[in-house]
Amino acid sequence: MVAVYEQLLAEGYAEGRLGAGTFVSRDIIEAPEPPEPAPTRPPIEAPLAAARYAALKPDPAQFEPVPYNTGRCSLDARTLKIWRGLTAAHLRRPDPMWLGYTDPRGSPRLREAIARYLRAARAVHCEPEQIMILSGVQQAIDIVLKVLIEPGDPVWMEDPSYPAMHAALRAARAKIIPVPVDQNGLVVSAGIAASPAARAVYVTPSHQYPLGVVLSMARRLELLAWAREARAWVIEDDYDSEVRYAGRPLASLQGIDRGGRVIYLGTFSKVLFPGLRMGYAVFPYELLDAMNGARFLADRHAPGLTEGIVTDFIEHGHFGAHLRRMCAQYRTARDLTAAALTQHLPDTLDIAIPDQGMHLLARLRGGLDDIAVARAALDHGVVVRPVSNLFIAAPPISALMIGFTGYDAPALTAGASRLAAALQA
Repeated sequence: MVAVYEQLLAEGYAEGRLGAGTFVSRDIIEAPEPPEPAPTRPPIEAPLAAARYAALKPDPAQFEPVPYNTGRCSLDARTLKIWRGLTAAHLRRPDPMWLGYTDPRGSPRLREAIARYLRAARAVHCEPEQIMILSGVQQAIDIVLKVLIEPGDPVWMEDPSYPAMHAALRAARAKIIPVPVDQNGLVVSAGIAASPAARAVYVTPSHQYPLGVVLSMARRLELLAWAREARAWVIEDDYDSEVRYAGRPLASLQGIDRGGRVIYLGTFSKVLFPGLRMGYAVFPYELLDAMNGARFLADRHAPGLTEGIVTDFIEHGHFGAHLRRMCAQYRTARDLTAAALTQHLPDTLDIAIPDQGMHLLARLRGGLDDIAVARAALDHGVVVRPVSNLFIAAPPISALMIGFTGYDAPALTAGASRLAAALQA
């Protein structure tokens, strides 16, 4: 009964009078009459700019937490315990710096921690003032294109390539120049032949999306030489560089660039968890003011509390230990997935075992259509991504991207059985 009175008081239907009691409020406003039905109107035609974005609807299958969806991450009990402890510590002793407005680039401590990590792990030449904390690579791409690209500017793009980058270039009204990819990565000579004066190039040199090849050192030097000569910008998405199972990766493009033409993009989404929504970019000094302005207009700055947790996670040594545990776990998952698929689909798939990354590339034999296979797999509770629709101009291949991270052993084994059933249906 007390709760009822409190609710009536809070909503203004009752009022308390000291020493007298509780009474119906004298200021109750009569309920308004229901509004008249809205008049019918002709449909409004959206402008062209709206149409460019309206088509960018994500595939609902991307969100399904079932094998073999890509982009899924594992979190072991140790990492979860550490993360809970760091979060609780920040909530118990909130730092005004984490909770107030801050530099568009992000907190100085986190940028310093990332700079140390990039210098040691990826041979990136950077200082903390060059680093910007963002919500992920996709936001970095959006800001970079806004600053650098005018409508009609030619931009090289790997063919096949990351579909969200392709969509971002279309939205920016850039002129997309598809450049083929072979076993050594982006064919730089083909890009020069197609558009020698391109404004920029987007490249995933450490682990090409989706084919998984590595850009050779000769191609890296060729690409950087072209960028210096053409005064073009190289947008280096260092996709999956941290997740490596054998040997050391080649140094980043940014680390061997002496012309200041490379914009380096990285993310925590693949090595921690996508829901964190935190990545970073390393910009040449000449672009810092423009990028800061674009970031300020976009969403001002990164979430401070999350920055504080990630900073402690890196500074206390947890990030490196987490990476080592995940690489060991993912290597086991990779081998298990490849073995299960080979057992259940020995005559259907040619599987490439990668030394890096979080997905397998499985080519389909016998003229099978990868898009049709992906559709059938979804009906059997399996998500695989077709590759043929990621090609722009180069001859497509029929293949599947098969994610193996973020799932336990029984799920990975069952996924192969269900995929086989889908192909036999």
